Amino acid sequence: MLAFEREDPAWFAASVPDRGEGYSARFDERLRGLPAGQEAGSCPFYVQAGPGGEVLGRVNLVAAEGGVAELGYRIAERAAGRGPATRAVREVCALAARAYGLTAPRASATLDDAAARAVPARTGFVTTGTTRLDGHPGPAYPRTL
Repeated sequence: MLAFEREDPAWFAASVPDRGEGYSARFDERLRGLPAGQEAGSCPFYVQAGPGGEVLGRVNLVAAEGGVAELGYRIAERAAGRGPATRAVREVCALAARAYGLTAPRASATLDDAAARAVPARTGFVTTGTTRLDGHPGPAYPRTL
């Protein structure tokens, strides 16, 4: 996963807020904590893999509590525009409803990331307002499962 996150920093930085150097420095610690969040259903995390097992992206549900969670996703540039984000978000939403009782995921994207805005629209989310991601404006997308 760290290799995926470091693979193309310019690609991610062009559309999503930068995580800074601290993210990489604490990555192993964060990764070790993911299974507990997965098991508890409080932060389910999924990897989108290609045919050769390479990481194409990731989807996670942050702070899943009381049926609500923030949906997050990142897709590698080499996989962008070929549908892996849309497929992964559909699968994760269906699984989250069954496995974790999620009823209301929320997504958001920055205005300058057309691809990230397209994924919620293709997967049943509806724009209902605006939000800010690290100071960047964008639409807010809730969804009822």
